[in-house]
Amino acid sequence: MAKTHEIKVERRNDEGKGASRRLRRAGFVPAIVYGGELAPVSIQIEHKSVWHASQNEWFYSSILDLSLGGDVQKVLLRDMQRHPYKQIVMHLDFQRVNENEALRLRVPLHFLNQEVSPAGKTSGVVIMRELTDIEISCLPKDLPEYIEVDLSALKVGDIVHTSDLKLPKGVEIPDLRFGKEHDHAVVVAKEMREEVEAAPAAEGDAAAAAPAAAAAPAKKDEKK
Repeated sequence: MAKTHEIKVERRNDEGKGASRRLRRAGFVPAIVYGGELAPVSIQIEHKSVWHASQNEWFYSSILDLSLGGDVQKVLLRDMQRHPYKQIVMHLDFQRVNENEALRLRVPLHFLNQEVSPAGKTSGVVIMRELTDIEISCLPKDLPEYIEVDLSALKVGDIVHTSDLKLPKGVEIPDLRFGKEHDHAVVVAKEMREEVEAAPAAEGDAAAAAPAAAAAPAKKDEKK
């Protein structure tokens, strides 16, 4: 189960664009909490704490404890709006979590032991990571912060698919319910040496063709 992280918030009474601009100038971020049986609540969070939290992977894939004057609600971050070019968080959306309802969200993949794998130790091999995160489904109590991908046995030519991932208990990948065409590649170990060696051969063929073309007699113009 993923760890929870506390975010302190305050209730926000003013609404509208003007109120949001004033709030940002004062160093706060407007936000909203919705979902469950409770009505949506407008809140505000200190920008400094939000910005610090946003630099961590857990902020996007963990259950967060929103603390409003001692009242703690478990939520997930569902949307974050950033300024186009400034390091400013503009708005946040949080969704309340029901411990008895399955969640669907994307969690990051952590790749382990690539450097000690047969493919990682072979010259001329490129290991491509086709996915960096994946959508999972599980109850809140089973939510992992990330999924580990052990590459210690990866060999040249291997492809690791989503069906090969070792998932924690209670966690599944919803896409796999829809058949093999949804079993996507996660990691590919590809031999690049053949492509590099093919280029000189092609140049050699072109060089050999040039003298032959030069030796061929030129056709004389036909007299009319």
